[in-house]
Amino acid sequence: MRGNGPVVSSDGRPLAISDPVDRLKGIGPRLTAGLARENVRTVLDLLLHIPTRYEDRTCLARAAEVAPDGRPALLRGRVRRVRVHRRGRRGRGVVQAELVDDSGSLGLVWFNQTWISDQLKRSPEVFLYGPVRLDSRSRAAQLVNPEVEPAEKNGPAPERIVAVYRPLGPLGGRRVRKLVDQAVTAVETLEEPLPHELLEELDLPRLGEAIAGLHHPPVPDEEAARAAWLEALNAGATPGHRRLALNELLLLTGSVATLKDARRAQRARSFDGGRGEDARRLLHLPFRLTKAQERVVGEIRSDLARPYPMARLLQGDVGSGKTVVAALAAVAVLMGGGQVALMAPTELLAEQHLRSLGELFGPTEWTPRLLTGSLPAAVRREVIEALHDGTAGLVIGTQALIQESVAFDRLDLVIVDEQHRFGVAQRRALVDKGTAPHLLVMTATPIPRSLALTVYGDLDLSILDQMPPDRRPVRTAVRARRDAGRVFEYLRREAADGGRAYVVYPMIETSEEIEAEALEANEEVVRRALPGVRVGVLHGRMNREQREDVSSAFRRGDVQVLLATTVVEVGIDVPEASMILIESPERFGLSQLHQLRGRVGRGERPSWCVLLVGDRLPERARRRLEIFCTTNDGFRLAEADLELRGPGERTGLRQWGADGLRFANIFRDRGLLEVSRSMAERLAVRGELDGVLSRLRGFG
Repeated sequence: MRGNGPVVSSDGRPLAISDPVDRLKGIGPRLTAGLARENVRTVLDLLLHIPTRYEDRTCLARAAEVAPDGRPALLRGRVRRVRVHRRGRRGRGVVQAELVDDSGSLGLVWFNQTWISDQLKRSPEVFLYGPVRLDSRSRAAQLVNPEVEPAEKNGPAPERIVAVYRPLGPLGGRRVRKLVDQAVTAVETLEEPLPHELLEELDLPRLGEAIAGLHHPPVPDEEAARAAWLEALNAGATPGHRRLALNELLLLTGSVATLKDARRAQRARSFDGGRGEDARRLLHLPFRLTKAQERVVGEIRSDLARPYPMARLLQGDVGSGKTVVAALAAVAVLMGGGQVALMAPTELLAEQHLRSLGELFGPTEWTPRLLTGSLPAAVRREVIEALHDGTAGLVIGTQALIQESVAFDRLDLVIVDEQHRFGVAQRRALVDKGTAPHLLVMTATPIPRSLALTVYGDLDLSILDQMPPDRRPVRTAVRARRDAGRVFEYLRREAADGGRAYVVYPMIETSEEIEAEALEANEEVVRRALPGVRVGVLHGRMNREQREDVSSAFRRGDVQVLLATTVVEVGIDVPEASMILIESPERFGLSQLHQLRGRVGRGERPSWCVLLVGDRLPERARRRLEIFCTTNDGFRLAEADLELRGPGERTGLRQWGADGLRFANIFRDRGLLEVSRSMAERLAVRGELDGVLSRLRGFG
């Protein structure tokens, strides 16, 4: 429960927002070190640890009237019959007492808080707040582990909404609240980073006011208004929450706008954008491009013809033809005498690109070269030398491309595949090996447009929103694990008829911490369920030669069913594969499931994706899987995934590289995102953007 908080620190001087956290009373060297491990070093760091939820402590209950339904209640009265004893084999300390008010009495109990008996004896009258439950022994109502606050004699009840905090390093939530009560007065020293008139336009509070209001929210007088306010607080939808979100979103959108301006100030080699037909003839493409591919190729050719570096995000669903688009971009640069590097996140995907591009570039003078960490040392040296002297024009590799020993003669185009698996620093390290090279980043993980324009706002966006005519939709179904026998019988018949199948597990080995099916624990079970079927195994612990042997056998048909982990999410292209069985699908996000489903439906055979679930599937997970079964559209799934995760859950953003947001939520704050982008443009026109961004970086 909240006090007024002193304006001065432990040494008697006024507390400032930039002061180290050990100036607060009660923070010694041990707690200082523990908080530092949580990145809390200053008073501001502490105040940015905003509450996770809020409790309504405005209604005073009576002891004789509370119901033991587990809901919390606020009571006031005298405490008597305080006693401490031990319970259980481990001698757990238990404090029991009784609260008396003018309506009657109510039992009190605290577990593992024996120190509270002294506090109760010192306070003749107290406020107590906690859940009311039924005592399993006496069958009487009791208040369990309530918070205690001394009450002034004849003083009013402390009507307020109380902030609840998650633990912070060595501090529990209640101690965090006490420290925040001390620190919150320091917001008076916080400099406002945004122009005042912009905040007035948006009807948002100044930063100090927003932070103070989140820790000590005001209490509306009317009950209905109070309930609505509490709901807004717990949904992260108050003006104070929006104010902190605006800081983050403006820093994000303003920073990417600055990057874009800096890129256009660079000078790059331009390549003739009118030679697209020459490039196609050179590659001998055996099919017509889709209209979407034609449009995107045109956008890239226009970029390559400009005197500043292209920086474009190519977003396309699984099987939409991104590789062909990348090949046409590469040919344009190679024809102009430049070098091209394509970086993939895994060796499996790099090897798949080598095969695909090797077929496309077969009739040309440019043979793709491979550079990965597992190549023999002599082969690696030979490829590195060829890149350095310019005899190798096109290289495909993993992060081995960004090693210090790798240098290029004239790197003019960098292609990064599955961009969300790389950090900005890795992308930049490869770009820095050329002199302002053009950049094309690709992803088959569908990204909601609002998120793409934010996280990759320094890149121009191209979307392949049309599938080639030979791509078949994949039928998707959820099946119970108790029906696995029938599923495997169907899979056996499919293999006997010439089809091939994947069985995907979320883990290689069984884990005590995670409840999910594992590959190694099920391998023999699957083999017994598929008599006469040739089964192979593929996972990340296998070396390159082993992976290539199994992958090649699966492509040839020597292996009919491939047991695998998510190493097959990208980099496997087997048109004969017509079924994918995914075990414990609730362990995957919708976008990852969609990537896995994209391994089938690439040939003439009708294709199935079967999700095998246990009996204890949580309702929320069941809803997600039902949505997944209704559509093959990756963009719709990405939007649904983001919406289902809801405000405050950022794990869905991690796969797109946006998990650094602490206060903003891309789905909840879409409107604010557009506002921040517009605000960044206005500040740039006024020449104030750099100053505002500098102040925002200092704030967070």
